[in-house]
Amino acid sequence: MPRLHIASEKEILDGKTTDIYFVRTKKILKKEGLDRKHTLAEVTASDLPEGWKWAVLCGVEEVARLFEGHPVNVYSLPEGTIFQAFDSRRIRTPVMVVEGAYYDYCLLETPMLGFLCQASGIATKAARIRKLAGKSLLVSFGIRRMHPAIAPMIDRAAYIGGFDAVSCLVGARLIGEKPTGTMPHALVILLGDVASAVKAFDKIVEPEAPRIALVDTLLDEKVEALKAAEALGRRLSGVRLDTPASRRGNFAEIVREVRWELDLRGYSHVKIFVSGGVREDRIPELVEAGVEGFGVGTSLSNAPTVDFALDIVEVEGKPLSKRGKLAGRKNLWRCSKCMADLVLPAGERKPSCPRCGGRMRSMLKPLIVQGKLAGKLPKPSEIRRYVLSQLEKIEI
Repeated sequence: MPRLHIASEKEILDGKTTDIYFVRTKKILKKEGLDRKHTLAEVTASDLPEGWKWAVLCGVEEVARLFEGHPVNVYSLPEGTIFQAFDSRRIRTPVMVVEGAYYDYCLLETPMLGFLCQASGIATKAARIRKLAGKSLLVSFGIRRMHPAIAPMIDRAAYIGGFDAVSCLVGARLIGEKPTGTMPHALVILLGDVASAVKAFDKIVEPEAPRIALVDTLLDEKVEALKAAEALGRRLSGVRLDTPASRRGNFAEIVREVRWELDLRGYSHVKIFVSGGVREDRIPELVEAGVEGFGVGTSLSNAPTVDFALDIVEVEGKPLSKRGKLAGRKNLWRCSKCMADLVLPAGERKPSCPRCGGRMRSMLKPLIVQGKLAGKLPKPSEIRRYVLSQLEKIEI
């Protein structure tokens, strides 16, 4: 037995993390001679959590790797696409389509949905926070609240959704960036006070790491902020408030106090960062109070999942689906101007936007063609830029 309770990459790719009924279904299809029956299945969201108006599609790269080598075709919205669960006519929006013999991909349905549901939830939460935080620095701090096996996925999804940096070593390597962080309370406690801790940090840690002091360990936040500023002077980049909820009170007022005291003594260059229980609904008031950076943990990594499902909509070229789903191959069209979506049966002519009359473009692109990648997969930084460009056009 493995010492850690995780599935290996091989077990996931081999379909060993599937549900048992798919194994039984595959056995029945083979015995009944239906293993070559051609199907078309689409991935849609039944709705979006917490009243979200839109979500960010994430996890597409892992889905591509999952289906690679299997005799199927997969079409998908580009990773990072902001989508709505329904189009302008309340038709479910297909974000991905799988075409082939169901026998060849049924074992992959469960891991495919797992890749998409959780990563899309985290990327969406990150994008919402990005929208609310404006130009503030955003750092993903959430890996300690989740199983370490998925730390890279969490940080990649957060970065794609618009965060600037991540704290995890492996997560940073995955996105092609350097990890970002400050100092723990343990350092301040072991060195005796914040001034000693920040001096040791400045003496020992590589010069390119910003000098940001944690200022809520033993004394009042503004007192420790001033001690850190006096210890390093111009070399101090910022202070981080990680004030526990039991001592926080009005967090925005604490931030204003710290900002006032620093400015009053000539430390206006010192930026204020906050972490610890940061929720998206508190971000606007903290930005207004003077916060210039956020370390977001649990509310990001524990973001609600997007409830995707995979459903067959066509068998042997004929429209067929279960109750509650619309049968037939479809295309998703999007207006380049206002981002309105329109779902139409495949084969219908290119429409005009029902909202503004603008030009629409087809959104479902080949991802896998007969088991092979249809093209080069984009880098996380490219996907992030795509997300940010869309965020400029929408509201929360």
